[in-house]
Amino acid sequence: MIHPVILCGGSGTRLWPLSRKSYPKQFSQLNGETSLFEQTVKRVQRPGIADPIVVTHSDYRFIAAEQLQTAGADAPTIMIEPEARNTAPAILAAALSLHEQPDAIMLVMPSDHAIADEDAFDQAVRAAEQSAEAGKLITFGVTPDRAETGYGYLELFDPILGAVSCAQPLKGFVEKPEQAIADEFLASRRHLWNAGIFMFRVSEILEAFEVLCPRLMMPVRRAVDGARRDLDFFRLDEASYKMADDISIDYAIMEVCETSSVIPLDCGWSDLGSWASVWKTGDADENGVVQNGNTTSIDCENTLLRSETDGVQLVGIGLDNITAIATGDAVLVADMSKSENVKTAVKMLKAEKVKQAELFPKDHRPWGHFETLSLGDRFKVKQIVVRPGAALSLQSHVHRSEHWIVVAGSAKVTIDHEVKLVSENQSVYIRLGAIHRLENPGKVPLHLIEVQTGAYLGEDDIVRYEDIYARSRTDDKAA
Repeated sequence: MIHPVILCGGSGTRLWPLSRKSYPKQFSQLNGETSLFEQTVKRVQRPGIADPIVVTHSDYRFIAAEQLQTAGADAPTIMIEPEARNTAPAILAAALSLHEQPDAIMLVMPSDHAIADEDAFDQAVRAAEQSAEAGKLITFGVTPDRAETGYGYLELFDPILGAVSCAQPLKGFVEKPEQAIADEFLASRRHLWNAGIFMFRVSEILEAFEVLCPRLMMPVRRAVDGARRDLDFFRLDEASYKMADDISIDYAIMEVCETSSVIPLDCGWSDLGSWASVWKTGDADENGVVQNGNTTSIDCENTLLRSETDGVQLVGIGLDNITAIATGDAVLVADMSKSENVKTAVKMLKAEKVKQAELFPKDHRPWGHFETLSLGDRFKVKQIVVRPGAALSLQSHVHRSEHWIVVAGSAKVTIDHEVKLVSENQSVYIRLGAIHRLENPGKVPLHLIEVQTGAYLGEDDIVRYEDIYARSRTDDKAA
């Protein structure tokens, strides 16, 4: 069996304001009606391929779990990193979790890449499988169609002439080049973009770590051995994992391994690492304008217009080579050629403590999400969506009362010792100090409007009663 390992960390700051630390690009719908993460999961739903191991951060565990379910993954393993330590520790942790299956083959992939030709990707995976079974450590290299300075490169011994479907000897890794060198790489036909996709047998990659990067073995092995179950998650031991070096699999293993090979990949690959790359892979009109959401283009050329909020209409007039992105709380307007500088802008916003640098108005929780619609001196209005079968923790408030108006679905509401069903277009009042719980007993999402009134409206005004009322499936310390 091939065991996919999907690396699902990273904040994707180059795609701000759509991608932020609280909800990075892999979970966003950048190039279609599903997220990049969901596309990655579906990409490996083939015969002979096991359910994926997803390595992610604790902040993203419930988002990942929800999208895995949407993508149809039956029994995934969600491995929680207590702290991001780059790709080598993450891959080693996944390999150690499979140590009882030494002949199993791991297919390691980022969660935030786009692939246009799924069949071509599948063919490349099958070709790589043969080399992995022969003991090779495989990296995938994308056939370049331009002199790109934003990617690392893989150097081959011989030029690639025509279609190649078998593994090629790897001469070396090359860092992101200057433009003149990138031009030479494109002309040489001996250089491929480093896609960050790998394949190897469990036994070979564990042996490679033992020989080439032994300092990672002890802390990561202890982190795996000391891992604990947390609901449906596999949480690595925090103290042990933090002792692991922050190092990529390229530096730790692939660049110094004598058994590395390359599978050429020609499948319409893009890492969607900038707004310029999103524009290049978009569905452009005859003037090179790509539009998403509520947008209007007048006399524009080679431009990306994107509105991410239903209530925001974005209009571009006479624009050329411009990126314009509008969300509910932030707007980006940039020269397309400067789109790599978005990361710098996010650093500036963080330094100025601008909340939009990292946070969205929409806050994702284990039971669903909420979004603040309006905030005043003594009131707050929120839209709350609760997933079918989910519930918030049993709680009370010291400083506020709440009014709940059900917009769609039905709510099971507990107020002190009374339990009632509140249907669509009905409302309920939660007095200050009342012990209450909100649940969705139905099969469709529950949508409601919450109006808070009181002297203090912070999210920390919550007294919890989970220790009194045992509800293991609704244990939500962040509700």
